[in-house]
Amino acid sequence: MARIVFPAEWFPQSGVQVTWPHAATDWHDMLEEVTACYVAFSKEILKREKLLVVVPPSFDVGQYFTEEERKNLICEVVESNDTWARDHGAISIFYDERPTVIDFGFNAWGLKFGAHFDNQITGKLYHAGVFTPATAYRNRLNFILEGGSVETDGRGTLLTTTSCLMAPNRNQPMSRDQIESFLKSTLGVERVLWLDHGYLAGDDTDNHIDTLARFCDEETIAYVKCDDENDEHFKELKAMEAELKSFVAYNGKPYHLIPLPMADAVFEKGRRLPATYANFLIINEAVLLPYYGTAKDEVAKKQLQEAFRDREIVGVDCRSLVRQHGSLHCVTMQFPQGFL
Repeated sequence: MARIVFPAEWFPQSGVQVTWPHAATDWHDMLEEVTACYVAFSKEILKREKLLVVVPPSFDVGQYFTEEERKNLICEVVESNDTWARDHGAISIFYDERPTVIDFGFNAWGLKFGAHFDNQITGKLYHAGVFTPATAYRNRLNFILEGGSVETDGRGTLLTTTSCLMAPNRNQPMSRDQIESFLKSTLGVERVLWLDHGYLAGDDTDNHIDTLARFCDEETIAYVKCDDENDEHFKELKAMEAELKSFVAYNGKPYHLIPLPMADAVFEKGRRLPATYANFLIINEAVLLPYYGTAKDEVAKKQLQEAFRDREIVGVDCRSLVRQHGSLHCVTMQFPQGFL
């Protein structure tokens, strides 16, 4: 029987993928602002590892980076509908120790938006030779799975939300037990922890786990905590916290839980946006943390430093990203060592 390892995000990385914003995406009316955000976090990544950038035809992304930074830059021209690389990007596993990218189906969170170009990106990157020669490709396009919907501890545990994986237009008529069985056989996990509670207003994803609760190591979970009883999220996030307290780590011990503050409410045209500090990105030697321009930014940084004592916590202004209902983790996808 093959040995499959679904590596945790803190495992050593070869690089991070992003899909660059352009005029044909939903960023068209705020392109300069969001590009500045992409440049800022891309520079932090390029200091520490490779950056794979999916770009539209005739676009020079290298203009934003120094000669030294460009040494770690990989550009590949592929058409895209939008820029949510976490969800249209490949999920990486080791299959009998061989680096393997799994190309799951992406249908824009249950057919909410167009995704005909995005759903082809991983296959086109692989066949263009972007990954190392040792890297294998597995076509699982018949199963819808977004990277933001699953968290792994790297030791056989998967954390997810019922509301997303059981949402309409994903994998019906599969039952929860059938979906869990598929995830175990495909990703090599031994158990799945399902959160039945927790949400963020304005979230298009049907409650991705990476907006709510995140593994920081094998025994630690950082999660969004709401202390304001008048906030609409209070009861659901309180119930989610209780669920997390009932879970045990791979060793049978309760998880060490680190509460992250509920981000101050951000509104766009009267709608609340899903601002969250849980949408951080772990990279080599650092953690990139979304900032939203309030005093809670530093509170979140202090809390997260507790989980990542050996990594630099770098704040990135993500007020532009949240205007399209996502944040830093949503627009990035990491690859473990040996893939790029």
